[in-house]
Amino acid sequence: MFELSIPLDATGPMWSTSSTRVRPMHVMTVLPDQWGPEMHGTFGTDDWLFLPLQSGTQWDSLAHVGYDEYFYNGVPMSEVNAGGAARNAVASILPGVVGRGVLLDIPRLMGVDRLDGGQPITPADLEAAEQAQGVRLTTVDVLLLRTGWRAKALQDGWQGWHDVEPGLTLECAEWLHEREVSAVASDNHGIEVLPTTASGPVGHPLHFVVIRDMGMPLGEIFDLEALADDCAEDGQYEVFFSAPPLRLPRAVGSPISPIAVK
Repeated sequence: MFELSIPLDATGPMWSTSSTRVRPMHVMTVLPDQWGPEMHGTFGTDDWLFLPLQSGTQWDSLAHVGYDEYFYNGVPMSEVNAGGAARNAVASILPGVVGRGVLLDIPRLMGVDRLDGGQPITPADLEAAEQAQGVRLTTVDVLLLRTGWRAKALQDGWQGWHDVEPGLTLECAEWLHEREVSAVASDNHGIEVLPTTASGPVGHPLHFVVIRDMGMPLGEIFDLEALADDCAEDGQYEVFFSAPPLRLPRAVGSPISPIAVK
């Protein structure tokens, strides 16, 4: 069994000072020595967690991005307000995402430890990884995409980690649609290559096509290193994958603790 999340604490991604996403803050609210003598030697503890819901390993919901005044499935942008998402909230993903996951290890395919920032991953790369690994993604599978970008943060730190990244090109949206993949999760922070290789004014075009047009949740900032090493050792790149979001009725994202079982 492999736990695929990063620690949900202050060691996580460091976003820019202008970002609304800050590192999670864990606070102890009850300590053992706060219990009085009337408790006859027993004691307990309690704590709180303050965090942006998309500050670590997480799902983007279908209310995360949209364009031309609509989210996925014709949901108007007015359905998301200060009270949250009335429709397409992250809880609508439940009871998924559970099923067959397929790891495609792109750095190993290319003979490197990790891809460079801005390095595109094309449909041809995905198919080459399938062939090299002896697997094939098909209907309702989850693509687990390793780029090595999470490993970069562990080695070099988080500074500048969000500015660029290796990832999928916009052309991969059509490939994912043809294969009928149900979700994509990666070890980078935005799934797609940054800066984008697509023309136009939108900096994250794959997000808008995959989430808004295709209804596909995206999982970000996974830790795929141990799983990838094990897959390379035994040649088995298929897993049972389980990563349901929290039951947050009006949230547009959710932290998760994904599990891969071989």
